[in-house]
Amino acid sequence: MLKLKDNRFEIGGLELSQICAEYGTPLYIYDTAKMEEQYKRLEKAFKGSKIKINYACKALSNINVLRFFKSLGAGLDTVSIQEVELGLKAGFEAKEIIFTPNGVSLNEIERAVEYGVRINIDNLSILEQFGAKYGGSYPVCVRMNPHIMAGGNAKISVGHIDSKFGISIHQRRHLERLVKSLGLKVNGVHMHTGSDILDVDTFLVGAELLFDVAHDFPDLSYIDFGSGFKVSYREGDIETNIEELGAKMSSLFQSFCKDYGRELEIEFEPGKFLVSEAGTFCCTVNGLKQTTATVFAQVDTGMNHFIRPMFYDAYHHIENVSNPKASPRVYTVVGYICETDTFASDRQISEIRQGDLLAFKNAGAYCFTMANNYNSRFKPAEVLVHKGKAHLISKRQTIEDILHNQIELAWE
Repeated sequence: MLKLKDNRFEIGGLELSQICAEYGTPLYIYDTAKMEEQYKRLEKAFKGSKIKINYACKALSNINVLRFFKSLGAGLDTVSIQEVELGLKAGFEAKEIIFTPNGVSLNEIERAVEYGVRINIDNLSILEQFGAKYGGSYPVCVRMNPHIMAGGNAKISVGHIDSKFGISIHQRRHLERLVKSLGLKVNGVHMHTGSDILDVDTFLVGAELLFDVAHDFPDLSYIDFGSGFKVSYREGDIETNIEELGAKMSSLFQSFCKDYGRELEIEFEPGKFLVSEAGTFCCTVNGLKQTTATVFAQVDTGMNHFIRPMFYDAYHHIENVSNPKASPRVYTVVGYICETDTFASDRQISEIRQGDLLAFKNAGAYCFTMANNYNSRFKPAEVLVHKGKAHLISKRQTIEDILHNQIELAWE
């Protein structure tokens, strides 16, 4: 995690400017110490319950990050067959992987069955097709939509009535009839309402709804509450109170288990909570451009590498690593893509000069995984800081990578 010490920025005890000097910019850097801190914080908050944390690998899917979370005891939450395959290559056992797709064909689910992973279905039509083929021979989890509007942005609110995710809570009886008529074995129920949720009571209301649904199924082994915990993006930001949530939900869960007749496993699927604050994205200032209205700081990256500010209107704090103690001035930080790729508008940042190194905080989640090759730009490298050493975990792309899957025709 990025820290200012003795007038220099460090990650895991290593000077940030030295890491960038070695590996170049733009560059993603991740700190395993922060990942572990977040993982253990969540474990501790739910210490009164039998908890399983499944890392949502869509947030940051580098195989080294997956292996690190496996070493901590995590399972893996996947949303595509490719993520399932990546998880298996990372060393997760099939039973440690839960597959929660949306809008996929039965064929993709059948491939997941062949791998032996846990299946989570959120569509009555697909569930019926699944049951017609497998009956009760392969256990299945069902994802419910509780019709709760929650999350920090409409694009990441996934549990409301107009969401494409989950089986409506009002379709319980249809679900129940399908399960009974097809002989399905439901071993888990699941819910995920959104991301960046502040109000602990939002989780608790959803939990009560899911506990009610759980009573429909006598063979459960776990209840999965997804995630959505908010982390801090600005200084003084309010976060989800994990400790309060853990205490209150553990109490509710234990009461439910007593009523259900046996102890079940409580599961969560954090992604952003585990890796967001562990990541820093670094870039270099190519130049300064002053117009009649604005001073632009132009950097050697763009929306192709770091799309969250454009896609979600996300705020990411920016530090001038090269000039941290200078007086702040107002800048609009923009990228080099042939689009309006603005990272920050009218932001106070320590005085920026051409060639300065800038660092974007909270760059661990949904940043590199959403990077692309727009404008035929190369994806940046990734570095993992672990136990005081920096390790290159993915190389910067080259033109050969851009052309790798293209087939050149023999033009006459």
